[in-house]
Amino acid sequence: MKKLLVLLLAVCSIALYGCVYAEKGTYVDTVRFIQYLDENTALEEVRNGNLDMYYYRISADRLEGVQARDGLNVYDSTGGSYSILVNPAESDDRFNPFHIKDVRFALNYLVDRKLVVNELMGGFGSPTISYYGPHDPEYLTIIGQLESFNFKYNPKLAQDIISTALTENGAMMSDGLWMFDDMPIEITMFIRSDDPVRKAIGEILSSKLQDIGFVVKKDFGDLNKAFVVVYGSDPADLKWNLYTEGWARSAFVRYDSVGLGQMYSPWFSNMPGFNDPSYWNYTHDELDSITQKIYTGEFESEKERAGLIQNAIVLGIKESVRIFLASKTDQYVANDSINGVVNDFGAGVPSRFTPINSRSMDGELVIGVKQIYQGAWNPVMGLSDSYSNHIWGVIADPATFKHPFTGETFPVRASWNVKTNGPDGAISLPEEAIMWDVESQKWQRVATGSKATSMVTFDLQFSNWHNGQKMDMNDILYALYFTKEWGTHTGENDRTFDTEFTPRASQIVDTIIGINQIDHNTIQVYVDYWHFDEGEIADWASLWSVVPWEITAAMEEAVLDGKVSFSRSGATSKNVNWLSLLVPNDAHMLQGYVDGFMTKKYIPAAIADADWDYVANRYESSTEWIKEHNHAVISNGPFRLDSYSPESRTITLRASSDDTYPFAAGHWSNFEEAGHPKITNVQISDTIQKGNILDIDVDTNGATSVLYFLSAADGSLISSKESTIKGNAKITIPGSDTRQLRVGANDIKIFAVSEDVLRPDFYSTSILVSERSAELPDATINDITDGIDPDYDIGFLVLAVILAITLAAILVILVRKRLA
Repeated sequence: MKKLLVLLLAVCSIALYGCVYAEKGTYVDTVRFIQYLDENTALEEVRNGNLDMYYYRISADRLEGVQARDGLNVYDSTGGSYSILVNPAESDDRFNPFHIKDVRFALNYLVDRKLVVNELMGGFGSPTISYYGPHDPEYLTIIGQLESFNFKYNPKLAQDIISTALTENGAMMSDGLWMFDDMPIEITMFIRSDDPVRKAIGEILSSKLQDIGFVVKKDFGDLNKAFVVVYGSDPADLKWNLYTEGWARSAFVRYDSVGLGQMYSPWFSNMPGFNDPSYWNYTHDELDSITQKIYTGEFESEKERAGLIQNAIVLGIKESVRIFLASKTDQYVANDSINGVVNDFGAGVPSRFTPINSRSMDGELVIGVKQIYQGAWNPVMGLSDSYSNHIWGVIADPATFKHPFTGETFPVRASWNVKTNGPDGAISLPEEAIMWDVESQKWQRVATGSKATSMVTFDLQFSNWHNGQKMDMNDILYALYFTKEWGTHTGENDRTFDTEFTPRASQIVDTIIGINQIDHNTIQVYVDYWHFDEGEIADWASLWSVVPWEITAAMEEAVLDGKVSFSRSGATSKNVNWLSLLVPNDAHMLQGYVDGFMTKKYIPAAIADADWDYVANRYESSTEWIKEHNHAVISNGPFRLDSYSPESRTITLRASSDDTYPFAAGHWSNFEEAGHPKITNVQISDTIQKGNILDIDVDTNGATSVLYFLSAADGSLISSKESTIKGNAKITIPGSDTRQLRVGANDIKIFAVSEDVLRPDFYSTSILVSERSAELPDATINDITDGIDPDYDIGFLVLAVILAITLAAILVILVRKRLA
């Protein structure tokens, strides 16, 4: 190992001289992010050219008509959603009605999702009941399960369900109020006041709950307050019962392994209690098991994976701890002088590629943001809000990323070669393979005969860190050490445990069998992980670091000393700061640790064989950076953090001028145009009689197939079919299918799908179904016509039948009169 690392350092010192690198990876020299809380003000600033773009949605009514869009480019994005987080905790202090599952479930009928979309969102969105919305690739996998719930706004049904559940649990109604132990049942609803839509959702739901008989206390605030009241408190303290959540995404994902764990499962530390051992925690072993299988690739086929997703969705909706209301179609604006915007299907205009690829006349990009700083900036368990991620994404380069239009994994700083023999296959590890051993606190060779499901060989594209030091394999080794050390829980006295990070990291480290370093930038990673898409195997196995190892070491020491916490919940429970590299106090604290390392000539065990001169240079460069810049944000991306001014609410980035950066300006320009499928016109009858054929004409652009789902009024799926097309499509639904529809409104959803761009466009409408007109039974007609010559005059036959029926009726009347 020592010889290997010495060789590594020698190679690293000369490797860059023989390589050709880009002079600069961006078109602009400077990016300034400036806080604009008011969207209307921001819109006018973009129109006037004082802002180049705004990283927050603009209300649809402000963009109606040609004049309203003068001077603007408007981009639609479909990555976000709204939800209600429900507190299911039992408390000793007072009664929480939402610890009863039926009461939580009833909220699905109490929220008018169509009103939310059509009125509050101006029609720019879609009602949804799950984390996956109609534009997500996984949506088509679960549409049958979603339709089976048949949620429709029905406050009477909600009230009935709630009344039954409360009565069975000892509550009673008195003078229009629900009482428990002679006290009114009080609900605290935390409402986001910085978002007009969420504020309106909170107000409406509060009113509906009051109508049912609850005393509702409304608590208003922004994300910073929510971090304390909702995400940072013990659910059993009942500081909140309901919270109006909003979600944005950093990327479009083809095979999502994280979302269902994050939104429904306790293990991911994103459900009430957040895995803080001192708090009451929501638990659900079955959801944990299913979503962990999705996350860690414990399936043997695409079909089996789809089944896991379907089961998780059903359980998550039934539990109703997080209730989804609507997926958003956000409208972003940019001044029409700006070119090169990348409108990611998940992140929208705030994609990491937009500042990297955008072109302006003056070499500067000025971006308005809703919030300049919320949460904390640390790469372990910080950067958890969309606002910070929008900026961090252009400061730090990842090893891999998701294609903005297909959602598939592609290489950024790590190209790969995957070897696997399938989910049941095995690959032997070489004798020189190693892994960090938590017990002995050093790298150990793996056991003889060790095997793994997959092996990925990575060629890593190193460059200089922003402080001028070269990235190298020590950064990678330290990152793996950290993940293994902090991802392993050894017991109650384990100091390297974080309530949020450890449960997530443990899922990864349990699958890493060993690594084998080939040369200065090539490494083999052996994992017990399989996926039918090799890109997903590479993404799972990828090793990378977005900060120098010495910064991670300093963060680690600060947390172990109890001065700060990596995570929000850890900071709250320990009453310390949530560690942030951006905050000067935290940065200089880390500088103090680095200086201490230098004084003690400390070399971390994870890189124990490193040369002291190399280590000392690392320490010196990082501590000088912090002194000069007043922050500890040191990374490897095309922009570096120049300054943060809390007073002016501004963050300024400068393009990295380092000639080791591997990508030239324009490298990502192919992401400027998506060419996604679009339904341009649908011709369908508003009404149909049961048993009649239903013909639908669908005009599309950029679609390779059309898929429809026909559902009865009770939500049951009647039929679905996918057809390959070129341009336009004609859907014919047979009478045998329409005969199964219910009288009244029935639903049809039509999706246009492309093989190249994995965000379907969709159209939905209701069809009014009636019974067929009165007619003779088919059997009677068959009996009458059986054996008739086909050339026989059928008109004469019909006339004869009518005359016979008439004579029979007259005869009946005469008989009745005679009997009378």
